Amino acid sequence: VQLVESGGGLVQAGGSLRLTCTASGFNFDDYTIGWFRQAPGKERVGVACIGTGYDSTSYADSVKGRFTISSDRAKNTVYLQMNNLKPEDTDVYVCAAAPLEVLSPMAFLKYPNYGKVYRGKGTLVTVSS
Repeated sequence: VQLVESGGGLVQAGGSLRLTCTASGFNFDDYTIGWFRQAPGKERVGVACIGTGYDSTSYADSVKGRFTISSDRAKNTVYLQMNNLKPEDTDVYVCAAAPLEVLSPMAFLKYPNYGKVYRGKGTLVTVSS
């Protein structure tokens, strides 16, 4: 199982980035895929999750209206479009996958450490003021 993130970088406040997570080694449609913030020494925090088999989504309140999660099932890829970025969005963003039968998108967002979870190494997003 492998999850590989890309698309992070440095952007000014108000700018946009698109993060990409490419998955391999498991049945993409049977998993909930999510993006999580992971700062060193801090708790993992859910940002957005998607049930790729039926496109159900869930978002943290802090990103609603600014971020959009989507998937391309043909490419086994999940995207996070990040618009109107703020300095407080600065963090390492990690892509993770959990079995859909165990965690719905809403549940995975709230319980990012529950059960068997696959994670990538993360990509750094830095928003300057």
